[in-house]
Amino acid sequence: MVFLKSRQTQAQVDWKRLPRHVAIIMDGNGRWAKRRGLPRTAGHAAGAEVFRNIATYCKDIGIEYLTVYAFSTENWKRPEAEVSAIMGLLEQYLLESIEKMERDQITLHFLGDLSPLSPKLRELCDRTQNISTHYEGKLHVNVCLNYGGRDEILRAARAFAADCAAGKKKPEELDEAAFSGYLYSAGVPDPDLVIRPSGELRLSNFLLWQSAYAELYYTDVLWPDFSKEELDRALAAYQSRSRRFGGV
Repeated sequence: MVFLKSRQTQAQVDWKRLPRHVAIIMDGNGRWAKRRGLPRTAGHAAGAEVFRNIATYCKDIGIEYLTVYAFSTENWKRPEAEVSAIMGLLEQYLLESIEKMERDQITLHFLGDLSPLSPKLRELCDRTQNISTHYEGKLHVNVCLNYGGRDEILRAARAFAADCAAGKKKPEELDEAAFSGYLYSAGVPDPDLVIRPSGELRLSNFLLWQSAYAELYYTDVLWPDFSKEELDRALAAYQSRSRRFGGV
């Protein structure tokens, strides 16, 4: 685990040894806005633009999977106006994406329980996911929406238990690979690198099962200030690690 002050070093990235899957907790939008005397919604708008830029950059440099934490199961506790603004930004992004996903060679999927979303937003999520099945993108983007790691594990456990009760599975058949197939992320490789901007040093219920052996990178840069250069620093830090997965 590494914690770096912003712009501390110039990253030296080996473009031939990039992680296959990068996951990012997009944190710090509200604090970014507060420091500038702006409403928190302005921070979320700035953060949405950074997400667009970072996703494009990941595609351009050859990263295969990008997973971002957009809205957690706990975020419903925020003020109604802020939640509405976040959902409005997501709707705007999806409307724009529908027109250019195939052109930009990006596929888009959602991880989480979408049932509490508005019918219009759910329909847009379904449309973008359906479009993604019609071509093979260079970058697969997973948006964690109304997502919580513990909730995901509980849902997977209940689903497996239901299959056992129905006679479709036997308890002794359960192993890590089988259990992973019940998660929202079924079919997606586990993240190699998890990045958290904003200076907070925790996972906040993000990809708890999948991140068991991910490399963690923390920086005090707030998400709306996160740049290609900051991502390069995270990639360089990742490449400096020795990943032993419990071995020697």
